[in-house]
Amino acid sequence: RHKGKKNKMEKKRIILASGSPRRKELLLQIGIVPEIIVSHVEEKITSDEPSVVVMSLAEQKAVDVAEDMPEGAVVLGSDTVVAADGKILGKPKSHEEAYEMIKRLAGRSHQVYTGVCIVKKGTAGEEDTVVSFYDETDVNVSTMTEAEIREYADSEEPMDKAGSYAVQGFFARYIEGLKGSYANVMGLPVHLVYQKLKELGAV
Repeated sequence: RHKGKKNKMEKKRIILASGSPRRKELLLQIGIVPEIIVSHVEEKITSDEPSVVVMSLAEQKAVDVAEDMPEGAVVLGSDTVVAADGKILGKPKSHEEAYEMIKRLAGRSHQVYTGVCIVKKGTAGEEDTVVSFYDETDVNVSTMTEAEIREYADSEEPMDKAGSYAVQGFFARYIEGLKGSYANVMGLPVHLVYQKLKELGAV
């Protein structure tokens, strides 16, 4: 009986609308094997409220990929931003910009927001179900010397990361602690994702 249930679980198509290896890793960690279909939608930001921005961007990605999916498919879009004093810090365009961002984060706490949108394609003429939510984590960064900030900013690690750092990378040496979900800082609040997928009957 158990075997039958397992096979049934594997038949659900869960599509991750993101090329992020970290998001895929986090889903695998909680027992979800996603198909990866990257959204190439031109992202439009219409707010400066971090929680609104991440949910909106996640929805744009999920809805874009879901358009071509068969009925019953489940598409998961996600977006992460780092904010200091309520101001969003994007991905640095240069090492100099990475330096400025890390300087702002050093010796204090900042927030990481990840928005998620799950689209479940309707079956037999039903409407699609669209669920959007976000999670927020406070991250405390220890005081850093000028040399430490410069050394990190000049490395390759900050270059494709929101807020110029990777929580699971070299920067971990400067992270004193966090309040909330660690997975959220990596790019996906998997505890919430699992709850919502369960509510949708997708896991």
